[in-house]
Amino acid sequence: MEDIREVIGSDRVTIFDGAMGTMLYARGIYINRCYDELSLSNPDLVREIHAEYVRAGAEILETNTFGANPHKLQQFGLEGNLRLINIAAVRLAREAAAGRCYVAGAIGPLGLRIEPYGPTSFDEAKEMFKEQASALLEGGVDLFVLETFSDISELRQAIRAVRELCDLPIVAQMTILPDGNTSYGTTPEIFAARLDEWGADVVGLNCGVGPAIVLSAVEKMRSVTTKPLSAQPNAGLPRDVQGRQLYMCSPEYMAKYAKRLIQAGARFIGGCCGTTPAHIKQIADAVRAISPRRPRVFVQERRRIEELTPADIRVVPPEERSRWSRKIACGEFVTTVEVLPPKGCDASKTLEQIRLLKEAGVDAVNIPDGPRAQTRMSAMATALLVEREIGLETVLHYCCRDRNLLGMMSDLLGAAALGLRNLLLITGDPPKMGPYPDATAVFDIDSIGLTNMVNKLNHGLDLGNNPIGQPTAFCIGVGVNPGALNLEHEIRRFEWKVEAGAQFAITQPVFDVDQLRDFLRRIEHVRIPIVAGIWPLVSYRNAEFLHNEVPGVRVTPEIMERMRKASEKGKEAAREEGLKIAQESLLDVRDLIQGVQVSAPFGNVRLALEVFGALPEFSASREANTLSAGD
Repeated sequence: MEDIREVIGSDRVTIFDGAMGTMLYARGIYINRCYDELSLSNPDLVREIHAEYVRAGAEILETNTFGANPHKLQQFGLEGNLRLINIAAVRLAREAAAGRCYVAGAIGPLGLRIEPYGPTSFDEAKEMFKEQASALLEGGVDLFVLETFSDISELRQAIRAVRELCDLPIVAQMTILPDGNTSYGTTPEIFAARLDEWGADVVGLNCGVGPAIVLSAVEKMRSVTTKPLSAQPNAGLPRDVQGRQLYMCSPEYMAKYAKRLIQAGARFIGGCCGTTPAHIKQIADAVRAISPRRPRVFVQERRRIEELTPADIRVVPPEERSRWSRKIACGEFVTTVEVLPPKGCDASKTLEQIRLLKEAGVDAVNIPDGPRAQTRMSAMATALLVEREIGLETVLHYCCRDRNLLGMMSDLLGAAALGLRNLLLITGDPPKMGPYPDATAVFDIDSIGLTNMVNKLNHGLDLGNNPIGQPTAFCIGVGVNPGALNLEHEIRRFEWKVEAGAQFAITQPVFDVDQLRDFLRRIEHVRIPIVAGIWPLVSYRNAEFLHNEVPGVRVTPEIMERMRKASEKGKEAAREEGLKIAQESLLDVRDLIQGVQVSAPFGNVRLALEVFGALPEFSASREANTLSAGD
């Protein structure tokens, strides 16, 4: 599996398990027992509960050690078994995980008051935490979860204890009351900032209250820390039902709030008291609709693909694959316009617009594949219509969201047979971004794995290295985001894409040239031809939308202000200012890149073509296009 640090450093959502105590109680283990000791006396039961969470979709299992510290075990006369209990708990979680989940060493509060509220000193508390953490470390945990703390000073000692033993990641979680603060009155803003300062890798909340109150707290925490946030709420507050304490939040309700927590910034989602595998399954399904759940990334074999290529296969050189590929391979500047597929089955208007691009001398048209999870005509069908009826090459976007491995292999072989040659391989926008948020996503692999798959097809091999006969001849492009929030992760992914066989990359729309310049400097060691995205703004509202709702796009304050002032003068003034900004951006980045992709806002191809007027080689085409538009 991927290193847990890579998971924490990524931008995807990861799923914790749910309650252990709730499940043990439901299996007839009464509350006067030491639940932690069951890892020794009833290991099959503990292992099976872990396994149920794995089947439900959990990606991180917490060990059954919440109270396995010296003070709490002493109350049961079990302090002498501390090491055995913690090691056994790790082993059971590891067996249930079977290599599919990470195992987190769970450490809860000591169950006593420390200074200044009680007689136990900070150092004494730290040593008690250290004894338990040492046993969990010996058992082989992947990370630590320090959870359900009300006293931030006590949690600090737990962090110190772990840090003195190892550098494994720490998820530090406080618990709050219905008023949104801890029982000591500490606000989410304060404890989130402190935990960040003290070295927690993930800062979060668990237990105490239900998802609605946790959501409000997470929204406050997001403003004071850049660390990933976690949220593991209870299934509501317990209610007394005929003498039994029951948690009333349904799995569907928890899943609904899981989506809201993710939108608020939480990246690690799970449940605490009252949550069961049924809750986690619903949460996992909700998360899968929002982002890929650890898609498999197929990287190159240790042996070079060339060594695996059948002897009778001639790999088509990049300069022979297509006109677009030839220009990319020869270092020539390329131009393309992004045009959305039609919403219905009639492509005539879309084709009419795209015909203008060929007349203007644009090299290719980019056809997005279900952008922002919208339902439109198949990108592949649109691309085929364009190439056959207009004769303009296409750069076909192809995403992993909607297809499994077999479907992707079939599609790509079909595209090759139909004569489509240029691909932009992307993971795909999650369904929650579109009008059908309950639609499921596949994400068998991500764009890195897809790049590797296409590269193998170009060498006459399928994903399993089996010969396919005549190889494909795709020009392989990938997406890249110079404005990613986690730029280090974006650069690592770009390195993997290049390693997997990418030939060129297209960026998100560029409004911050300094940002692009810095990104290009940082990828110089794996530099491939970069095609910059340019978006001609049409209004201040358009600029706001891109800046706030399109991941990876940053519209600078200066440009926002220019669009605001222009929009106050009217639509035409805003359009002209947006065009001017786009042309300035194109000239600013011209010497940094090997091509430009201009988006056609709201299908306005003529506006996209006007952007190219900033290039001397296109000025004549722009003038000709303007004349034809007036006829």
